[in-house]
Amino acid sequence: MSHVGIILRRELGSYFATPLAYVFIVIFLVLAGAFTFYLGGFYERGQADLEPFFTFHPWLYLFLIPALSMRLWAEERKSGSIELLMTQPVTLWQAVLGKFLAAWLFTALALALTFPLWLTVNYLGHPDNGAILAAYLGSLLLAGGFLAVGSCMSALTRNQVVAFILAVVVCFAFLLAGFPLVLDVFRAWAPQPLLDAIASLSFLAHFDAITKGVIDLRDLLYFAMLIGFFLLATTIALELHKAD
Repeated sequence: MSHVGIILRRELGSYFATPLAYVFIVIFLVLAGAFTFYLGGFYERGQADLEPFFTFHPWLYLFLIPALSMRLWAEERKSGSIELLMTQPVTLWQAVLGKFLAAWLFTALALALTFPLWLTVNYLGHPDNGAILAAYLGSLLLAGGFLAVGSCMSALTRNQVVAFILAVVVCFAFLLAGFPLVLDVFRAWAPQPLLDAIASLSFLAHFDAITKGVIDLRDLLYFAMLIGFFLLATTIALELHKAD
């Protein structure tokens, strides 16, 4: 784990060595605020909660997280620095985990900087802070799921733009897995148990359950297994393309 920590610190430092970190944080905070107050009608609703804030997180992450994750491995493969990384006393799995945790921690920092909204809603009323904490946890888990998918897509190509597009498409499919747009593709030939299994993969279904303040072990296991699966897929993809 010490090797994972070293990679984590190296990657996290690289975010702030360029304007990337600041641009991402500013865009996230501005869009989150705009969606909350203008599209979500934060004041007009007259309710002391942050539902308008968390409602738009899946759609913010759909484009912002792939933009963050597209550089995780595509740039390493394009520049050839992945070979240099592999000469270090670190396994490929440790590198994958370290880079993922750095991106996730950076996303957590951006999310934590939205705390003025929490202070605002407490100033205006008496919200259920337990439910708000659960919603923050759900948002962080959702971001982790998006990052794991993005990491896998980045490992499949040397081109960051292609990695971004692939991540957006896959994440969009996971977001709407329980909706007719996706289910209708399978409904004509797939049995009902398969349709139910596909619907259960929906990001939105599990995220919405947590944002209501209900932390179900099944939702936590879903995100843990999803993240683990795509990180494993990232490792396999990098092993297969190591000689490229």
